[in-house]
Amino acid sequence: MLASRIAARSARLAAPRISLAATRGYAEPAKGAQNTKPPVALYGLDGTYASALYTAAAKQGSLDTVSRALDNLAQTFKRDTRLQNILNAPSLAEGDKKQIIAELQKSTNVTDKTQTLQHFLETLAENNRLSLLDGVCEKFGTLMSAAKGEVEMVITSASPLDQKVVKQLEGVVSKSQYVGAGKKLKVVPKVNPDIRGGLIVEIGDRTIDLSVSAKMARMNKLLQDTL
Repeated sequence: MLASRIAARSARLAAPRISLAATRGYAEPAKGAQNTKPPVALYGLDGTYASALYTAAAKQGSLDTVSRALDNLAQTFKRDTRLQNILNAPSLAEGDKKQIIAELQKSTNVTDKTQTLQHFLETLAENNRLSLLDGVCEKFGTLMSAAKGEVEMVITSASPLDQKVVKQLEGVVSKSQYVGAGKKLKVVPKVNPDIRGGLIVEIGDRTIDLSVSAKMARMNKLLQDTL
């Protein structure tokens, strides 16, 4: 697992005192690069970094390459639950950061000739923001979906949904006002046992919370207000 390889390399190799203080620019902009502005506004630090990466990759003409790399990284986070704990470490030596970046790049299984992703990871490490990487992967996916004219619908359930149920929801929502003409609905299923049952459907800036946990919270509030 990636977390084990990172830990092993950090233990084997002495941490060289390499300074990352010098701000590096991304590679020279590709000629004729257009539409470098993120298609939608994102919020939070992970959204800010994802937007910056989108702009840098668009200028280099490497959006698809970076997108594939981040998709693979997102899957790595899901498979290796210890990875986030390593990136959350409050104080990483410069040598540790260098080894982590090397392992993260390997896990992408993508060759980025523009080195846009490498420079981005170095920037995260320099600013002690590697812990945001999982969120950046998700937010970058949101930007790519928007750029392709996709409308993302996140369906959260307590356990994996049957594909027939997912298809039914997709069919209903794709014909609704939330998916404009010429847009394609992208369904992102998620599992969160904490909701206990039911569904949470998020599309655009609208959230429909039909979860058991939400119903229980409303019931508890009603009882508190009544008693």
